[in-house]
Amino acid sequence: MIEFDPTLVHDWLARSARRFPDKEALICGKDRWTYRALEQHANHLAGALLDMGVQRGDRVVILLDNSAETVISMYGILKAGGVFVILNGSLKGAKLDYILTNSGAQVLITHTTKAKVVNSVLGDAHRDIKVIWTGPKQRIGQELSDSSLSWDQIFSDLTALPGVKNKSRNRLPRCIDVDLACLIYTSGSTGEPKGVMSTHHNMISAARSIIQYIGNVEDDIILDVLPLSFDYGLYQVIMAVMFGGTVVLEQSFVYIHQVLERIRLQKVTGFPIVPTIVAMLLNMDDIKKYDFSTVRYMTNTGAALPAEHIGRLRNLFGHVKIFSMFGLTECKRVGYLPPEQLDERPSSVGKAMPNCETFVVDEEGKEVAPGETGELIIRG
Repeated sequence: MIEFDPTLVHDWLARSARRFPDKEALICGKDRWTYRALEQHANHLAGALLDMGVQRGDRVVILLDNSAETVISMYGILKAGGVFVILNGSLKGAKLDYILTNSGAQVLITHTTKAKVVNSVLGDAHRDIKVIWTGPKQRIGQELSDSSLSWDQIFSDLTALPGVKNKSRNRLPRCIDVDLACLIYTSGSTGEPKGVMSTHHNMISAARSIIQYIGNVEDDIILDVLPLSFDYGLYQVIMAVMFGGTVVLEQSFVYIHQVLERIRLQKVTGFPIVPTIVAMLLNMDDIKKYDFSTVRYMTNTGAALPAEHIGRLRNLFGHVKIFSMFGLTECKRVGYLPPEQLDERPSSVGKAMPNCETFVVDEEGKEVAPGETGELIIRG
């Protein structure tokens, strides 16, 4: 029987779990998660969310650092028909309060180390949000309320799928690709954070195009040091699950020597970077002692790399394909510069990625000739 490509983000996890059940999908510190285990835990969490009253289209906020729990939460929320909202784990109370209200969140999944911030926001008796706590329960500072659950409670018995009210995985709602999948909030540096809406179709189309021009294969192992609250970091997981690869998920790039050693130990082939990471690498006196021989490609977006940095990167990592990319949170990715053109056109954002069209128009909406100035229009 022909298996068609899934149209929902979470169905790609189910597909990869069928194709590669025992393959490592996610490596977090000492923990290694197979596709089978991720799928099992996501299904289990989906059942628990349904028992908590989550319905199709409900918003569920994830306030966690980069972790397996974040990935499981994302896919579990989608399987329950919900919309996930991943926030940076260091978010302060005022912005958390704003986003919970703005998104209309029904459930919050967070770690007990965030208890002080969370409790300060949820202390308002008028706010009816259920909480799932990961981490040691004693850090909460209070007993779990009737509207709260601990992660351990949910996964205490993986042999029994939550949802005894209906007992079947068929409880999971039927969704379609135009359903909202996630809200990605901007930093709010120039005002209140803005929630960018992405449907399942949006996310799969963008991920498929990026996979295509990078040339990802199931043997790729991606080092992800970027926050999952940032679309660039998030899509490393979504893409890897789609093509059946492995993600080495790190908390951040702060412990630079430890992270670079992971490249050798895990035989990393893909390394997504941003200019601040490049600056840290180029400032290292002992960078050449690290083994980058397995790295096949690097990608950059978020901000342009200075031409000088590109030249030094090329000298350091001559065998590595470097993809300079351009995108917006509102549409994920727009263009990329093929690696073979990087030396010749280091300041270029390249061409439109597959299944995307870009052109420049003037104030009257007419397309302008090359070299003239105007407003960038994106369609795709």
